[in-house]
Amino acid sequence: MQYFESGKLIPQEGTAQRLDEVFGTGREIQDLAKVAHEDLRPWLRPWVEHERRAVLLRAWEPTLIPGLLQTEEYMRLVFAAVPSNTGRLDEVVATRRNRQATVLDRRPPVELVVMVEESALHRGPPEILKAQLGHLVDVSHRPTVRIRVVPDAAGIHAGLGGPLALAAMPDGRRVGYLDDLLQGRVATTPGDVLELELVWEAVNELALTADQTRDMMLRIINEQ
Repeated sequence: MQYFESGKLIPQEGTAQRLDEVFGTGREIQDLAKVAHEDLRPWLRPWVEHERRAVLLRAWEPTLIPGLLQTEEYMRLVFAAVPSNTGRLDEVVATRRNRQATVLDRRPPVELVVMVEESALHRGPPEILKAQLGHLVDVSHRPTVRIRVVPDAAGIHAGLGGPLALAAMPDGRRVGYLDDLLQGRVATTPGDVLELELVWEAVNELALTADQTRDMMLRIINEQ
């Protein structure tokens, strides 16, 4: 069982069904296993498992709308820009949508805090951005979701080194995640996680409040 929990092994359909029956989790393990088997990026699996179990998720993205909050049209635009996704666009979109549902639609809900650079709110075709920003406004009204923007006026800061995510687990552990052009890396050692948390705190001091962020997004929508 520990290998399934760590993401080193993914249960086959029959095993996943039996695990759901044992733990009384409906189809949760079956759906997660299906996503993992379809995912062509196996290095992402451990982080997906951490996302699924976390009680608090924090994400920082300096260039794009974070994946968990992307609309399908926006994620298609993002994925289509990556050469390695040629010929499998539908697959990677389906994988991300399933990942979103696993995190955002679960009960009880996860506490989600997202910070994004202001420039990301303007990057993309107006018609896709308008729908994407409208989605962010809608999601931001959920009591467990907080979206905050770091204004361009903040200038150069620690978060410009790249996107990161932090997960607080039910047992109190903290786990980090870093993404790049080739593959992501899960950070589990206390020193690595602390370094990511220090970057998060530095960016957090520069961000607008959730209400100010919502007002900014509504203003951008109305200007388009």
